Amino acid sequence: MSLGPVMLDIAATELTDEDKQRLLHPLTGGVILFSRNYTSQKQLTTLIQDIRALRTPHLLIAVDQEGGRVQRFKDDFTRLPAMRELGKVWDQNPARARHLSKQVGFVLASELVVCNVDLSFTPVLDIDHGQSSVIGDRAFHRDIHAVSDLAYALMMGLKAGGMQAVGKHFPGHGGIQADSHFEKSVDQRRYADIEMDDMVPFQRMIDFGLAGIMAAHVIYPQVDQYPAGFSRKWLQDILRQQLLFEGCIFSDDLSMQGAAYFSAIGARAKAALEAGCDMILVCNDPQAADELLETLQWNISATSLARLARMHGKKRFASMMKLREDAAYVRAVREVGAIGDPNELLPF
Repeated sequence: MSLGPVMLDIAATELTDEDKQRLLHPLTGGVILFSRNYTSQKQLTTLIQDIRALRTPHLLIAVDQEGGRVQRFKDDFTRLPAMRELGKVWDQNPARARHLSKQVGFVLASELVVCNVDLSFTPVLDIDHGQSSVIGDRAFHRDIHAVSDLAYALMMGLKAGGMQAVGKHFPGHGGIQADSHFEKSVDQRRYADIEMDDMVPFQRMIDFGLAGIMAAHVIYPQVDQYPAGFSRKWLQDILRQQLLFEGCIFSDDLSMQGAAYFSAIGARAKAALEAGCDMILVCNDPQAADELLETLQWNISATSLARLARMHGKKRFASMMKLREDAAYVRAVREVGAIGDPNELLPF
């Protein structure tokens, strides 16, 4: 059975019968894990083995493991800094910051992929305009060149660890105060202002081979009446045609209030897919997930399947024990752990 276009969550640390029923549905193509799904690396590995055993090819396994306040797996994993900390290093020494950003990406990816997690929705490419509480220190910097440099370095680290990068939240969530998780979010800026500022890191990362992008649940009324993740103007005309992005487009969670432009989950899903999303996320609402799986009619294209196939992780180490014996990993963990330490010294 080929992958479907829907990514769902699960209830707890083990699969329930209801989880299995949803994950076996032809429309399902992936699973996103949260903190509630994790107690230890051993438990996580067993859970993912059970998920992977359900389907061939196996479902994509994803998580938000950005660092800082957005890190779903903590115990037994390296604590990753907020991306803002890398921006602070960049202010003092850009070469050092690029090195550390690559190390963060390498540690992040290596630890997840060895547990058979395919991808983390990272890096955040949003610009820190000093307004958005939901973005805040998740953003690298205010300077578009700093964001581009550090995101590219992080992507190279992810790649070294066997993982593709997913840039978010296109075309930029940092210019507003509203939190699209909980409220309608509107950015009144002109397209020219967004293009010359927030979109620059996306353009550069696309040029560098970015494999995935997550769209923002933000309305930019100077461009289109629909939130970006439901907008053909943003996803087709601008992202595909103008920026020449050929990778996988993910919706943000369709259960968020920023997605409430369409009231019913089926309408949200259809609008996102028709606008150009390859995979849509439905999280923390099992009733909506069941309704969607029962009502959505969508034949995923061969192009979307190829894009999703590229997102599978590439395991470089047979076990966590083998990973922890790797000299490059040990050095990277030590350097990542020293980020933010005023006594930290590196040869740059």
